[in-house]
Amino acid sequence: MNTDNHKTARTYFVLFIGILAVSSASIFIRFAQKEVSSLVIATYRLTLAVIILLPFCLGKFRREVLPLPWKTKGLLLLSGGFLACHFALWISSLAHTSVASSVVLVATTPIWVAILSPVFLKERISKWVVLGLAVAMIGSVLVGLSSGCAFWKVNISCSLLDSFTDRENLLGNLMALGGAFFSCGYMIVGRKVREGLSFQSYILCVYGTAAVLLILLALATRASMTGFSPINFVWLAALAVFPQIIGHSGFNWALKYLPASYVSIALLGEPLGSVLLAMAILQESPVPLEIFGGILILLGILIATRTQK
Repeated sequence: MNTDNHKTARTYFVLFIGILAVSSASIFIRFAQKEVSSLVIATYRLTLAVIILLPFCLGKFRREVLPLPWKTKGLLLLSGGFLACHFALWISSLAHTSVASSVVLVATTPIWVAILSPVFLKERISKWVVLGLAVAMIGSVLVGLSSGCAFWKVNISCSLLDSFTDRENLLGNLMALGGAFFSCGYMIVGRKVREGLSFQSYILCVYGTAAVLLILLALATRASMTGFSPINFVWLAALAVFPQIIGHSGFNWALKYLPASYVSIALLGEPLGSVLLAMAILQESPVPLEIFGGILILLGILIATRTQK
């Protein structure tokens, strides 16, 4: 295997591990939400991740980030701001709407990336990437609908569809959609500045910015940051290590080698990963619609990767 093929295989492997890692987020969030508010969960997730990464990244951060021009520093701060808004909105949406609705709407991130990448990044989106995006999006919607729909022979009943007209659910749905939009901004800006920075410097700057913003927001809203049962700190630490450090950091690493549009499509593997983890941890077996949707997600990712150099 030559060097380019080895790098490509390594990049795809990192994306695969990242998908598995971020798929655990909804499980840990559900465990923690029994006592901890959504905003505090997001705050702990980013803050603990920064504390863990600090000894490994601080040296390069000082050498690479501090001498950067203010324009680049501003883009890094903007990326961190987008990340903070993404987590604050998406995690909060889970308290107002169903997991299925939230996952379906936040999974629209690749649509925004595909639309805006040619404008801001001058990245050409091939017809195969668009086709892969469409197939994977259909699969993601089916996985989301599977938990809100019931089938009787030729009839179908979807309580999920009715939820969009409810005011409380509407608020959660809008939060999830906003989370998708901010995730798009996070990826596009990250793709723009990632090439000129080492992996360690980039994630420390972006995660650190997001953590500071979330801490300030939590303090401004007087959210309770302590007084939880000890087990909740285990869930919060797990969120920092698995979905954040392993999952999101893997995606950020891949942004140096792959277009933002493809990395965002790979994120659609999260619903499938969540189903697999739910089977192993929560003893929840997938329904046929979830299985079919998962197959479409993998097919969409495969179609998109076939054209990547």
